[in-house]
Amino acid sequence: MQTEKVIEHIVGWLKSYAENANCKGFVIGVSGGIDSAVTSTLCAKTGLDLLCLEMPIHQGKSQVTRADKHIDWLMENFPNVSRQPVDLTPVFDSLVDAFPKVQDEEERLMSLANTRARLRMTTLYYFAALKGYLVAGTGNKVEDFGVGFYTKYGDGGVDLSPIADLVKTEVYELGKVLGIHQDIMEAPPTDGLWGDSRTDEDQIGASYPELEWAMEMDDKGKTAADFSGREKEVFMIYKRYNTANKHKMVPIPTCEIPSNLK
Repeated sequence: MQTEKVIEHIVGWLKSYAENANCKGFVIGVSGGIDSAVTSTLCAKTGLDLLCLEMPIHQGKSQVTRADKHIDWLMENFPNVSRQPVDLTPVFDSLVDAFPKVQDEEERLMSLANTRARLRMTTLYYFAALKGYLVAGTGNKVEDFGVGFYTKYGDGGVDLSPIADLVKTEVYELGKVLGIHQDIMEAPPTDGLWGDSRTDEDQIGASYPELEWAMEMDDKGKTAADFSGREKEVFMIYKRYNTANKHKMVPIPTCEIPSNLK
């Protein structure tokens, strides 16, 4: 990959899109992970305004620290960058208290995890509307178009997706060239929705390089019968997520009324 030219292309695309939309800049949630670090840096390089939001919800200390350090670094290197911390923990807790009680808390853990992402999306759009900015998405190609590993109308609710045509390993390549902090480069990818240390690989059952391979094999028309051992296991994991999350990756179904009924 011609990494420096890819960076130049994305930065130009971002700037052109914002200017054509008559928007002043971008707002992005910075999580302490590689995707948001790379995306925020690309936005900063446009020279347009960039507002970095920190939106902890019972967040692990290491994630908060990495996010803080990255935003500090951006502000030191780009005068167009500003930050806004918004502690969403009490908002989340109040919302949970307003929901009906359940017999078994385990039953709603996934629902509450997705609620965290949707609270963050609401916050991003509040500031986007307030300041005339675009919400920049941080999803990569495997997450957005492979396994659908994101929250519908949560981190999937964005105005534009700068790195969604790059797989995770390519995002790391951009991170090296952009000078992203080493602790972010080395941190295991996590969605930050659980308040503990579980990683994306813990949840999915496969690493991003494995999922990239499976995505490529699927694009070539391969099936599980073509593989054995770990390769077969990974391919089946990929297909299971790809199938289950297809509703996130296609347009919202519309019931079309036959013309003779209108």
